[in-house]
Amino acid sequence: MRKRAILYLLMSLTLSLSARAVSTREDDIHRIEDAAQIFQEIMGTPDKAIPQELLHSAQCIAIIPGEMKFAFMVGGNYGKGLVTCRTANSWSTPFFLAVGGGSFGFQIGGSSTDLILVFLGRRGLTKLLSDKFKIGGDASAAAGPVGRSAAAGTDIMLHAEILTYSRSRGVFAGISLSGAVVQPDDTGNQALYGPGADRESILDGKVATPAEARVLVQAVSKASGTSVATAPAKPGK
Repeated sequence: MRKRAILYLLMSLTLSLSARAVSTREDDIHRIEDAAQIFQEIMGTPDKAIPQELLHSAQCIAIIPGEMKFAFMVGGNYGKGLVTCRTANSWSTPFFLAVGGGSFGFQIGGSSTDLILVFLGRRGLTKLLSDKFKIGGDASAAAGPVGRSAAAGTDIMLHAEILTYSRSRGVFAGISLSGAVVQPDDTGNQALYGPGADRESILDGKVATPAEARVLVQAVSKASGTSVATAPAKPGK
């Protein structure tokens, strides 16, 4: 138990350092492009994708591309990705985050693994606005179902706040990310939106979606059956 606590502490420290690693605007754009491509590829095969029923009710969708750079320390690893959340009229411009944990790997047998997190309720949005939260601890999670009718007849939505998925070697399936830690990548957000864009404004849809990010917002909007709208810029921006 003590060894596990030390491992978790070291993993959290590693993730904190990774989230503070300076991101550039170019990094952000690459992350957006990778995330959009991953999401479109997965949703392009409906029989093996995230069920439409879940996407229609999802409040936030996070995508962590496997081809991003990762740090490895005492069995812990992390990746940087982004999340978009449902607003009154559309989906928010991307909010950058980092995900890490010691109980799963971003690489399995040398194969890059992409991660997707589907937040089912608004409570998940509150979690995203905090400095850090633990999946399975601070927020309940479950491996998400896959396919057109996978959501039918299941009560998974009643017991989980987050549904988690992975894609490795072309295979997309639900995965347990219990123990993974999620926290904002503030350097990524500042690189794309400037220091004046705070977390609440980004996820609430009060920050305009840059041209480079529209491909992702449009992909999520199409998959979830939501119209595409451009959020107004913050006053003074």
